Amino acid sequence: MRAAVLTAWQASPARFREDANAEEDFALGGYRDRLIVELAQNAADAALRAGVPGVLRLELRDGVLTAANTGAPLDAAGVEGLSTLRVSAKRDHIGAAGRFGVGFAAIVSVCDEPSIGSRSTGAVRWSREETAEVVAAEPGLAAELASREGHVPLLRLPFPATVEVPDGFETSVLLPLRPSAVDAVRRMLEETSPALLLGMPALTSIEITVDGVTRTVEPSGWHVVSASGEFAAEEVAAYFADRPTEERARPYWSVRWAVPVEAGPLPVPQVVHAPTPSDEPLDLPALLIASFPMATDRRHVAHGKLTDFLIERVAETYVRLLEELPRTPRLLDLVPALMGKGELDARIRRAILRLLPDVPLLPALSAPAPVVTSPSFDDAALYDPDAAWQVEHPVREPSADGWVVSGREASAVHGSGELLAVLAEIVPGLLPAGWPARHPALSALGVRRVELAEVVDQLSGEAIEGRDPSWWRSLYEVLPGDDPEALGALPVPLADGRLVRGPRGTLILSAPLDLAPLGLRIVHPDAAHPLLLRLGAFEATPRAVLDDPLTKTAVSQSFDSDDPDAVARAVLSLVDAAGLTPGEEPWLSELALRGDDGSLYPAGELLLPTGALAGLLVDDAGFGVAADTYDARVLTAVGVLDGFAVVNDSDVLLDVDSCDHDLDEEDAWLEFVHDLLPSLEVPPVVPEFTAIRDLELVADWPAALALITRPPLRGALLPLRVEGVEVPSYTAWWLSTHRVLDGRRPVELRLPGADPLLTGLYDEAPSGLDSGALAMLGVRTTLTDLLAAHGGPEELLELLADPAVTVDRAQLRSLWMALAAVEPSRVAPPSSVRAVLGGDIVIASADDAVVVEAPDLLQLVTDRPLVLAPFDLAESLSELVDLPLAGELVTGQVTSSGVERPVPAEVKSLLPSAPEVYVEHEKLLVDGMPCAWRYFDGMVHCDGVDGLARGLAWATGQWNDRLAVAALLRDPSAVPLLLAESDLS
Repeated sequence: MRAAVLTAWQASPARFREDANAEEDFALGGYRDRLIVELAQNAADAALRAGVPGVLRLELRDGVLTAANTGAPLDAAGVEGLSTLRVSAKRDHIGAAGRFGVGFAAIVSVCDEPSIGSRSTGAVRWSREETAEVVAAEPGLAAELASREGHVPLLRLPFPATVEVPDGFETSVLLPLRPSAVDAVRRMLEETSPALLLGMPALTSIEITVDGVTRTVEPSGWHVVSASGEFAAEEVAAYFADRPTEERARPYWSVRWAVPVEAGPLPVPQVVHAPTPSDEPLDLPALLIASFPMATDRRHVAHGKLTDFLIERVAETYVRLLEELPRTPRLLDLVPALMGKGELDARIRRAILRLLPDVPLLPALSAPAPVVTSPSFDDAALYDPDAAWQVEHPVREPSADGWVVSGREASAVHGSGELLAVLAEIVPGLLPAGWPARHPALSALGVRRVELAEVVDQLSGEAIEGRDPSWWRSLYEVLPGDDPEALGALPVPLADGRLVRGPRGTLILSAPLDLAPLGLRIVHPDAAHPLLLRLGAFEATPRAVLDDPLTKTAVSQSFDSDDPDAVARAVLSLVDAAGLTPGEEPWLSELALRGDDGSLYPAGELLLPTGALAGLLVDDAGFGVAADTYDARVLTAVGVLDGFAVVNDSDVLLDVDSCDHDLDEEDAWLEFVHDLLPSLEVPPVVPEFTAIRDLELVADWPAALALITRPPLRGALLPLRVEGVEVPSYTAWWLSTHRVLDGRRPVELRLPGADPLLTGLYDEAPSGLDSGALAMLGVRTTLTDLLAAHGGPEELLELLADPAVTVDRAQLRSLWMALAAVEPSRVAPPSSVRAVLGGDIVIASADDAVVVEAPDLLQLVTDRPLVLAPFDLAESLSELVDLPLAGELVTGQVTSSGVERPVPAEVKSLLPSAPEVYVEHEKLLVDGMPCAWRYFDGMVHCDGVDGLARGLAWATGQWNDRLAVAALLRDPSAVPLLLAESDLS
């Protein structure tokens, strides 16, 4: 063989140059770092030829790498293959790893003196130095050798050799390493992993010894799936048309996928192995070994139909790999994303993703729903959840391990294991706990991601038909409560058997009550859960249920109910449980209840059989008597009358439209109140309004007043304060204006022992009620209070004009004095007045009466009825009752003549301010009428001692001393005694 090579080189130095360049290209290019891989490949092929388990021993010692392997020995064809380029002796060996005839060139990058030998067939070696010597001796080649600076092809000229083969091995390769290559080879040995054996199934183990330390590499810890086949003749023509001749002679294909059994990063370079590592990136956590056709650089996969074919087989085998792996969430990490690191990577991914969505890979808690898929699937629709499918897949039966579904049949819900266990009965093809619902691989598999709101939407129809309330509670128990919006339409089973959407507005009872007749949305007690409260349900205490609009509607429509008695029982049980007191919820008085006559009545129109009101009303009052069925406390709480019904209201606008409580004469009371108030642009507001009903129906007033004037009804008598003005309450006003006290109106009576000035004006009120209660009813207490009351002054004037009323003269004077202080605008002028005529008290026409403003004019009007009061009040009285003053009826002219006389000195001692002189008349005439005295134009006129005394007392403003002055004038010796008496006054 060596002679033939030399002859060829001699015949064509270009051939020598070509061989040298080719070997250098392979050693420094495609096979520069493939030394261990190529040694393992040769060992695997030897084992395959011999049909024995392949074992490779690699030892690095003292700069020499030794590789010993089992299997078929080196033969002449093998030596020829090793000593040529692109001529493999394995072209007819099915399953051989070596197929190009250039792999052994990898040793050239680390060694200049390789040798190989087998125990039974001998050995050969190659030497760069000896080859150079041989070439240099050839004249035709020397120049070429010189131009290459002595570089020759190492593996073309084999030399005889002797190689020691270790026991148990058939062949050994001896590689004395160049010093510069020792570290690189050591690194290659350290990086040798079980993955190397996965692409060479004929090789079972590799023993590696480096500097005396040995380790064994075996293909364990991997899950491997393989596929292979042989092309038919017509397929060879189709798939190998663009491949070299010797490749067409090997019409076989193989694919192997492997993943580590233990989770973790892939312990090999993430590249395509074909079967040795290429430069084609494959960014999947799995090792791919496939018989891809390689480009001439042995680093990249060649394009063509064969590659297209193998990509589909690679995808199918990868799907088989996933099907065989345990069905754990780790599978999701093996689902490829759409984008790859290179063209081949991307094509493999797309091929896998076209298959995966329809492959049963995923465990499911529930049976899958039938799905409709498309027989053709393009990349554009890969992640489109709305893509249209045409082929229906029927639901399968579960396997022994449970349901296994494809991605398109699966659903993923984010939630706890407890939640998923409950939803398994609702959501078809539901992935179990631990499978992350938001993992991107689920989208690639076509898994339907079901959000919480969609889960809630699916809780309908057959999916939930027949579910008992306890099942719903188990669902609420596991639902997350941090997304109230998603749970807003959560179905809720009610106590009456209904199933409603949404917890908002439902009620969770705190006590077991039968409230079905009310139509309330009461959660079934077996389904009640705190989650519902967080989502808008209410804690249904009895009071909360009473406040529910549906309860109020049921009460207001109880007369029209199909079963009013059932409604009544439900409402009364609520009232009992709530502990309501009478009047607390006035609207309950509309509840339809049975009377003892079997008829229905509003609760507010029924009387307790033994109640205080039962015997107080007129016979035709219109009230029924409640049937003796329920506790009296409960009945009174809903408005059944034990005593008087009371209206309680707040912020009441005092106008006829707003203040309408269906009270007797309520409008008249409003008018009365407005008369007491100043003029207002808008009606006033009463913060709290309380009134006793049905006063107009009372027959037994003594018994009724005994109730009304005691707490709590007594509070209805208290006055109201409106816009700063105190006004009588409705109840007090009504009672004061009706004959409720011995057939008399309270305002027609006075308190026993009241103000003496009221004696004769009012009869005394009957006994039996305390004075405070009588006062609140309107019974008169004092003259001051009477005059301050609305209409009081007019009432007093009317009483004074009543002939049936008796008053004495002193009382009359006091009454006129009190009236003088009244504002005239509060009184309409009377037609008759009580006056004095000739010493008698008479009822006189207002046209005849006169008010006397000065004592000297009194003598001139004695023929007329006189309204007498202190002179300083005359003008006020005159204006109040619209009567003339005496001075308006007479001129008061002194018409007689007299003589001026000095005022006696002794009078001066009693009246220091008396004038110096007075006019004495023999017979004093005023307006032609005889008079005893007259103070006119600053001068006292008189015709006797009594007249002089009166005139001087009036002139000095000491009218009360007139009698003392008269006595003094008659007996001057009495002056000391009179002065002493004066001092005592």
